[in-house]
Amino acid sequence: MSVTDRRAALTDATGCGAELFAQVDASAFDAEAAADLSENVFGVFSLPLGAATNFTINGTDVLVPMATEEASVIAAASNAARMARPQGGFSTSSTRPLMQAQIQLINIADPHAARTRILERQSEIIDLANAVDPKLVEVGGGVTDLEVRLVEARSTTYVLVHLLVDVRDAMGANAVNTMAEAVSSAVAAIAEGDALLRILTNKADRRLARARAVFDKELLGGEEVVDNILHAYELAAADPYRAATHNKGIMNGVSAVVLATGNDTRAVEAGAHSHAVVDGRYSSLSRFEKNAAGDLVGTLEMPMPVGLVGGATKVHPAARAGLRIAEVTTAQDLGEIIVAVGLAQNLAALRVLATEGVQRGHMSLHAKNLAASVGASAEEAEIIVDRLIEEKAFRFDRAESLLAELRSGGAR
Repeated sequence: MSVTDRRAALTDATGCGAELFAQVDASAFDAEAAADLSENVFGVFSLPLGAATNFTINGTDVLVPMATEEASVIAAASNAARMARPQGGFSTSSTRPLMQAQIQLINIADPHAARTRILERQSEIIDLANAVDPKLVEVGGGVTDLEVRLVEARSTTYVLVHLLVDVRDAMGANAVNTMAEAVSSAVAAIAEGDALLRILTNKADRRLARARAVFDKELLGGEEVVDNILHAYELAAADPYRAATHNKGIMNGVSAVVLATGNDTRAVEAGAHSHAVVDGRYSSLSRFEKNAAGDLVGTLEMPMPVGLVGGATKVHPAARAGLRIAEVTTAQDLGEIIVAVGLAQNLAALRVLATEGVQRGHMSLHAKNLAASVGASAEEAEIIVDRLIEEKAFRFDRAESLLAELRSGGAR
């Protein structure tokens, strides 16, 4: 489809009109508007914004906005989602949207006793924190619990107070940071020490989203392909060198949706990679098995600190458009969609690796980027792409020489 036709298809599917597409055009977010989000702004950096198709999530068809410059990501996610459709698509679930703030207490003479003193006054501390954000409490959020940990460091024992905060439909960083700062003096006085760090942790292991899907063995390519995918997964589960790339494949999809909806890619990535460490060893975030029918079953559980309110989700016009395309109503809905995309992206990568190898499909799409980067017209690009694929020469200098040959009448 042309871009115009794609916009028409999105309008038919979601009911969004022309005003939505005006939001995603680069001119809709100029440098003056961007200056409110960052510092020393002199321009705006744009990325391709596409929609992943074929996703059925909890029985509902979903179009998923994805912002990415990497060739094949959106196509791969859409293809994997197609393979899950015969078995009902993706089933998802999630925990409450709990984020944690840490208060680091130093200069504590009796850390074990200090921990007990803090826990004795737990209700008082929780009430003090919740008084900082009555609106959050009014909508059902706020501090739900308090935990105290002792961390043995090189030179001393730190007392760490964790505030567990239900942040509702926000990502939550500002809310939990404000609460931590508000109660830190009182907590330090109870512990008979001093408060130092007062900030959220991005190890958001109390805010998890899960996705599960059954991928049809015949659509995958048969029993041998299923077995090869399992071998690829098992290597990622056992070897941190492979796991790093395996999980990067998951994040190709996850980060693209997080970015397209105006959320914090760095927070989600930090939470994901910390969650991949189990008993001190970095491993696969996802799990794959074969069911009794011989189909491939994939599951993915990971932290998902995303929101629908605050930050760029409300300010950036393309982020607002992305949320409308996804038709989500809560942050938990959005988190579950993102994890489903991560699982689809992971399966797509494993299937390619277990069959034809990554270069064939990925580099074919990369050839289009090469043709564009050397300044080829649409007609010239078609010829250059065919030649690059035929020669398996996916290099800028070869694309450049082919364009020169075309314009001199030598290449056909």
